[in-house]
Amino acid sequence: MSKEEKQNKIPTSKVKRAAKIMGASAKVGGNYVKYYAKKVVNPSTSKDSLHKDNAEDIYNSLSELKGSALKVAQMMSMDNQMLPQAYQDKFSLAQYSAPALSFPLISKTFVQQLGKKPHDIFDDFSKDAVNAASIGQVHKAKIKEHIYAVKIQYPGVADAISSDLKLVKPLAGKLLNMKSADMEMYMSEVESKMIEETDYALELTRSTFISEKCSFISNLKFPKYYKEYSANRVLTMDWMDGKMFPDFIKTNPSQEIRNQVGQAMWDFFLYQMKELRMVHADPHPGNFIVDHSNNLCVLDFGCVKEIPEDFFNNYFQLLRPDILEQPNLLNEVYVNMDFFRPDDTEKQKEKLKAMFQEIIGILAKPFHNAVFDFGDDSYFTKIYTMGEGFSKDKEFRKMNNARGSRHAIYVMRTFFGLYSLLNQLKAKVNMNYQLY
Repeated sequence: MSKEEKQNKIPTSKVKRAAKIMGASAKVGGNYVKYYAKKVVNPSTSKDSLHKDNAEDIYNSLSELKGSALKVAQMMSMDNQMLPQAYQDKFSLAQYSAPALSFPLISKTFVQQLGKKPHDIFDDFSKDAVNAASIGQVHKAKIKEHIYAVKIQYPGVADAISSDLKLVKPLAGKLLNMKSADMEMYMSEVESKMIEETDYALELTRSTFISEKCSFISNLKFPKYYKEYSANRVLTMDWMDGKMFPDFIKTNPSQEIRNQVGQAMWDFFLYQMKELRMVHADPHPGNFIVDHSNNLCVLDFGCVKEIPEDFFNNYFQLLRPDILEQPNLLNEVYVNMDFFRPDDTEKQKEKLKAMFQEIIGILAKPFHNAVFDFGDDSYFTKIYTMGEGFSKDKEFRKMNNARGSRHAIYVMRTFFGLYSLLNQLKAKVNMNYQLY
């Protein structure tokens, strides 16, 4: 389906959605058969074409379903350690370039939620979506001279979350090379956040709260939200002019501007964690615009992770520059965070400690500097090399890796997403906030 084509229907029954996901799995299986057949004829055949075919088939199937199945693809594309580049490139389209639904289908949801057609409320309402993602799509609207962005959720998305995730779990586990226990904890946390993400009334409350609390941060802007034009599946806010984050990067801004935008982004995320004990946990390019004055505009608060106090007090001790020199404190954090399992042998614990220390040493490095250059590609090469090394470690993979607090899943994803955006920006950032 091309970007210009509109999707006129969306499978909503469990049977039809299951058929789509199982069809994607079958295509992946067929692609592996083709790959191994080519491998017999030519042993030097790489997996590049296999990854490309799999990414295309999976994305095409999940993009028609929308919702949680497509959201999982989007999330996986954000973590550069998880998937080969072909998957990242294709799945990242779910962030803001998924195939849009036709206007009649979207208009029906609008009427169900607000009791009126879009043109009964707005003087002007775009029939074509401005952008479309995994949960909903955005339309541009006007009342007199005021311009609004209206986000409308895809029909059936909220009702299909649990069943979709059960169906997509085996496919995701195969792609991520994760054991069943790992996937269970992963999917459980993902499901709870996705249920929240489909509740636009909750998003409106959180959007208003966080934007008001963070309004003092320099070079950071938020839209105003309009309760009177919103409902459980419709969310209306100010239209924000500017360039989407990827398009802004393409303009090759000066280092001064890169640093300004990067500082606003860093302060936004770290202030939330430190002072609000919650964080915008979906830092992908489609959620940010840079306006004509080079202010960073935050567009979406659908995915917000609340950070429990006991988790905060333990987990962020790992960022302390002296933590590796305090083995007793470090071990206490490991125990409190459930990094060890009752059936771990002493040998396994020692291996895990060594791996954790390597992770801590690399990921906490920005916090150990007054200013950090996120444009340093050698730093990110170390991160990716580390992740690749762990994924190939047979002894590590034999262990049950579903360990640690479930709260770490979205917190770590937030940091990886934030680091990635700042790397794309090539920004030098002042480390204004410490979390320990």
